Amino acid sequence: MQLNGKTAIVTGGGTGVGRETALLLANKGCQVAINYSRSKSEAEATGREIEAAGGRALVLQADVADDAACRRLVAETLARFGRLDILVNNAGTTQFIPHRNLDAVTTEAWQQILAVNLIGPFQLARAAKESLTAAHGQIVNVASTAGVNATGSSIPYCASKAALINMTMALARVMAPSVRVNAIAPGFITGRWLEQGLGPAYERTKSVVESRAALKKVCEPIDVARAILSLIEGSELITGQTLVCDGGMTLGALEG
Repeated sequence: MQLNGKTAIVTGGGTGVGRETALLLANKGCQVAINYSRSKSEAEATGREIEAAGGRALVLQADVADDAACRRLVAETLARFGRLDILVNNAGTTQFIPHRNLDAVTTEAWQQILAVNLIGPFQLARAAKESLTAAHGQIVNVASTAGVNATGSSIPYCASKAALINMTMALARVMAPSVRVNAIAPGFITGRWLEQGLGPAYERTKSVVESRAALKKVCEPIDVARAILSLIEGSELITGQTLVCDGGMTLGALEG
């Protein structure tokens, strides 16, 4: 897909992977709707950076777990830019709960994590379907290697990302042939989210993951954003697929 003149929605677009994705899309000539739930100042800063570089940005608050908010997000994007070509479902949440501590996993944790990580992307895909179909557009869902290997911040988080990968395949069938739907599965990503979640264990965990990864690196947000763009700009025959971006973490290092 040629991106100049196209319009994209990036959820969770004020920080981390979402911010870097929004900036890359804008640099390619996209008009970008930057969605946030709580990170208002960061989202507005991303929008200002895009506009300072000559691009067009729209900053919109919406909780993706709320279907009405998802429909409003799409409607306001269309009202401003007149079209919608790309949806990047990047917004996500988790709770850091050791997998062995089953009793610490509450019903509320399940509901919150599934609502944002799984139901939200479905609701946005549904809200955007008509516009994306008209534009022969694309959806990229940001999953995780947690959804492949069942290792991550908590069991509900892993399950939500596995379900998102499965849903990517289902939506790719449903929305074909006009809309392509793919997913990206990052591994360990540096930044505030894991720093806050892991606390004092952050640097130690990062070092361990790096040592075990085939490429001896973990992801920076820009690495994941570039992988997202590779799906958007790449072959028009790729749909229903999940691209792992983890420095070879899932491969592990060669022993001996």
